[in-house]
Amino acid sequence: MEHRELNSHRGGGNGMRKFQPRPGFVVQAYKYALDPTPRQQRDLARHCGAARKAYNWAVTRINANWAQRKAEQSYGIPDDQATEWVKWSLPALRKAWNQVKSEVAPWWRECSKEAYNTGLANASAAFTNYTASKNGTRAGRRVGRPHRKRKGNAAPSCRFATGAIRVEPDRHHVTLPRLGLIKTHESTRKLGRRIEQDTARILSATVRLEAGRWSVSFHCEVRRTDPAPTRPRAVVGVDLGINHLAVLSEPVPGVSDQDGFVANPQHLTGAQCALRRASRRVSRRCGPDRRTGQKPSNRWRKANRERNKIHRRVVNLRRDGLHKLTTGLAIATGTVVIEDLNVAGMLRNRCLARAIADAGFGEIRRQLTYKTTWRGGDLRVADRWFPSSKTCSACGTVKPKLPLRVRVFHCDGCDLVLDRDVNAARNLASLVVACTAGTGVAGDLTPRSVNGRGADRKTPPGGAGGSETSTPTTFDGDRPLVTAGPQVMHSPKFTHFATGTC
Repeated sequence: MEHRELNSHRGGGNGMRKFQPRPGFVVQAYKYALDPTPRQQRDLARHCGAARKAYNWAVTRINANWAQRKAEQSYGIPDDQATEWVKWSLPALRKAWNQVKSEVAPWWRECSKEAYNTGLANASAAFTNYTASKNGTRAGRRVGRPHRKRKGNAAPSCRFATGAIRVEPDRHHVTLPRLGLIKTHESTRKLGRRIEQDTARILSATVRLEAGRWSVSFHCEVRRTDPAPTRPRAVVGVDLGINHLAVLSEPVPGVSDQDGFVANPQHLTGAQCALRRASRRVSRRCGPDRRTGQKPSNRWRKANRERNKIHRRVVNLRRDGLHKLTTGLAIATGTVVIEDLNVAGMLRNRCLARAIADAGFGEIRRQLTYKTTWRGGDLRVADRWFPSSKTCSACGTVKPKLPLRVRVFHCDGCDLVLDRDVNAARNLASLVVACTAGTGVAGDLTPRSVNGRGADRKTPPGGAGGSETSTPTTFDGDRPLVTAGPQVMHSPKFTHFATGTC
């Protein structure tokens, strides 16, 4: 398949510009659980099914066009005589859908137009990501070719961008297009107060079914006026791990204990007994079988719902704990230093994969990125190859090797004896303290061209840190409001930097 030709064709791209918030505003989501009536549950499921129908129609149409062109190419038919490309931009898909919707979905009037637009927009984005990944212009893991969604596998969801979308003044109901007034499981006062104060504006709403419960997520443009950190000059290094979720270079009240350790709750490990029992119950029921077309029994559906509730509880507990940790760090400290961990590579270790996934290292970095930005703090990301654990935090001596089983650091130069994780956290904090040193000469910010062993650097500057770089600061009047992203520090040793100012 000629994906480069596809990408350059007029059908490439989803035809929509990315929303840019106004100066001083950020884009934020507010998610609330719903308590719909049985009739409203059927309406919600109908809208999500309509979105899946439109998505499958678009995917089938485009894949059939690609297969036809590939067959014609094998027959030797020239390109000027071959079947024309089917455009997959969102406007083109909308136009084609409106022409055939009466035949493909005779019941289309029962649902909002936003339901079909959801499926078409997802299909357009899926093919755009696929061609960009195939051509090497999209970062991240390779994206496979889009395929049809099955009713039992795809998570039901539907997005509303137009129509009556609002939070009711009683703080316990929301209004969505064609669905009407729906009761919420929790109070919506946090978003409602912002809307009344004209510091938030709803852009869209997405309903989704997760573990048997419907929820709505409001995509909003919000004006953030968070206070500055309580200690704006404080620098805290954060070393993530398994025995302890995080080890801080210095204790932070309300976040860590007196030694700087943050306990790892290990929610998934604690729920393993209940999950095994629920999984055995599911395996004893008559479940679905694709080979024979067998439908699952009601007892299997009930047992599967109970198992999914356990998974959902683990997810909620983990998310709540990570939010408390990252919020506490953003409130208390002005500068947070973390490592650029290769989480995807760490998950290949089958002995530690479950514990690493349960800790949520990537989620901690994601939350710190925007929370430090909201409060005017600074998030520094150390280079992936910086030897934080093998470097002595007192004299700077670097050990050639330090196995993972060794949990206490013994320095060969100054006889320092310290917990390995505490030593790593202190080295991370020292990165910011020593940021005025470039080649080792005071005031010289020119980075070295070799690593700590005297050899050429194996990765180019900026390679290990991914796509995250320091970005300009946006201003609200004369006051700096936010810093758009974390600064990645590429440093083979903690006393040498390739960054400018700290």
